[in-house]
Amino acid sequence: MSELKIEPYHISGARLGPENPLPVFRHPESDKPACVNIVFEDSLPPEKRKTAGRNTGWRALPYRMQDRYTRKKEPLTFKSAVLENEILRAVFLPELGGRLVSLEYKPLKRELLARNQVFQPANLAIRNAWFSGGIEWNTSQYGHCFFTCSPVFAAEIRGPHGEPGLRIYEFERCKGHFWQIDFFLPENFPFLLALVRVMNPFNRPSSMYWWTNMAVPEEEGTRVLAPTQQALYTAPTMGMGTMPELEILPGQDASYSLNFPFANEYFLQCEKADMVWEAALDRNGVGLIETSTRPLDYRKLFCWGSGVGGRRWQEYLSVPGSAYIEIQAGLAPSQLHGLEMPANGEYKWLEAFGCMELDPRLAHHADWQTAWQAADRELKKRLPPDKLNEMFAACGAVTNRPPEKILHFGSGWGALELRRRKAETGAYALPGAFAFPESTLGAEQKKWIHLLEKGQLPEQDPADEPGEWMIQEEWFCMLEKSLGKSGNWYALLHAGVMRMENYDYDGARLAWEDSIRQKPSAWAYRNLAALFMREKRNAEALDSYKRAWKMASGSECAQTALAQEFLQALYDSGEYDRAEQVYGEFPEAVREFDRIQIIRGQIALMRGDFALVEKVLQREYAIIRECETVLTDLWFGMWEKRLAAETGRKIDDDLKAEVRRLHPPSARIDFRVKHE
Repeated sequence: MSELKIEPYHISGARLGPENPLPVFRHPESDKPACVNIVFEDSLPPEKRKTAGRNTGWRALPYRMQDRYTRKKEPLTFKSAVLENEILRAVFLPELGGRLVSLEYKPLKRELLARNQVFQPANLAIRNAWFSGGIEWNTSQYGHCFFTCSPVFAAEIRGPHGEPGLRIYEFERCKGHFWQIDFFLPENFPFLLALVRVMNPFNRPSSMYWWTNMAVPEEEGTRVLAPTQQALYTAPTMGMGTMPELEILPGQDASYSLNFPFANEYFLQCEKADMVWEAALDRNGVGLIETSTRPLDYRKLFCWGSGVGGRRWQEYLSVPGSAYIEIQAGLAPSQLHGLEMPANGEYKWLEAFGCMELDPRLAHHADWQTAWQAADRELKKRLPPDKLNEMFAACGAVTNRPPEKILHFGSGWGALELRRRKAETGAYALPGAFAFPESTLGAEQKKWIHLLEKGQLPEQDPADEPGEWMIQEEWFCMLEKSLGKSGNWYALLHAGVMRMENYDYDGARLAWEDSIRQKPSAWAYRNLAALFMREKRNAEALDSYKRAWKMASGSECAQTALAQEFLQALYDSGEYDRAEQVYGEFPEAVREFDRIQIIRGQIALMRGDFALVEKVLQREYAIIRECETVLTDLWFGMWEKRLAAETGRKIDDDLKAEVRRLHPPSARIDFRVKHE
């Protein structure tokens, strides 16, 4: 029989820390088709070029950055929801985006996923913090999603035959989508079912994004299979190839991840298959298989590669000896292809996750088509396409039902949106599945309820942290209307953020200047500084950062965030001596923050202080960004300048090559995942 229960999930890990209170504004061209500079190869068909790059620019607001974690681990306990039947045991963490961290196949006593032994946030997600392992549900915006290290709602539901199920759901505030995933494990059924629905309940279209990221163990002989010959690759240019040998890995079989010397990815174009799936099988032909109904038509392989940097990332995210790859399922030909969500529209599909046991001679057959067709036949024996579609219909019939019991609460923003919609004439009625109790409304939501009901955003002390941000169009209109009646400093601060996020730079500047005239605040000065830096008005930016820093108060997190940006702006402006002086004025706790130490190392390099550069490189840092090479850049830059000074040579390509040959960096600081 199936059962759902709540259990503690004990793990060693690093705490996330507080959220950064400063708004980080979107990429200046995030809504334009060409915001990502994509070069197309002749091999890419015209139909695969149409939406490439659209709506893929970085954006995070209204969410705040999660960038204050460390690598100091301690015992942690999370709440887990465990869904189990006779064959599978699935463990979800609603405090961390509903991540499926474990899927055990009981007959073989085998873990099908890469189950991370630690919780170590790292800088890979839209909001910075991300952790590896398990299955992650990425929606709305290109990248690891807004909720990946945040709580979501989890509730008990009933399946088509009365069996217990689990629903995770939330209101996504960037695009205004409501999303839910209903999980079921029918009695004696060998697949975990996931009914996914993403809704746009507004009378305007929006951009859409979905990729299910499945981390699976990687070992010698791991092979990825899918029902297609065609694969689209995106680096360094976007092209199309024929599996298993792709242009990005000439002369080798790209279905074996360890054949890649550096991190890479490709997208399997499965839209013509009669059943869409992807599997990652070990040398014995055993591993995870995932399949779905349409429109989830595309699959992906991501691997770290066998190079030093890729191996370093594997250990950095977990523990020594850990290795994983990601197989993924998405709605678009690649993650760089935009997708539209129609007004008042929705996307819905069913995914199934289970164990594949295939004759290893077939799983690893030299002929790609022979291998994937064998897996395809085996999958259809266990789960015929008609059966999958039948289960989709059955699970879809319970999608709108309210939950039986809420097991874990997410944010109060869904309840706020329900309150706003009740006051709006003709608003789209949401299904009862989206249960957001009024009890979840907190202090941040009550500010906006005051605007909704009283017509103005309440004022607060400028010394206090500004709280969470809002960018939704309906609230923007309400706030702009209120400014004529009572444009207090706090309302103007928020109006400037909304205008900036809508590319109204002049309007944002005027709002923040008006805010300062009413009541000066570090927050308005900082926002002006960020705007000036974007407009390359560096002198004005530095003056505003200086004023913001002098007014900095509140938490250590707020002070550190301001200090980091101020120091970065000084470095970017070439003010190296002044930057070192300002650094010396920071409190000790602020000076010790990871990113501030790295910026100080960059300043030291420009000032010729190699001893300080070496000191900076002795630390272990928690906030290295995926694909960032700042530590090895510091290392090579230091040796290039040393060698140039010793020999009287100029720093050119020959000298750089000599440095890389004579002075390779230690693996500890080597996060390079691309070939130089």
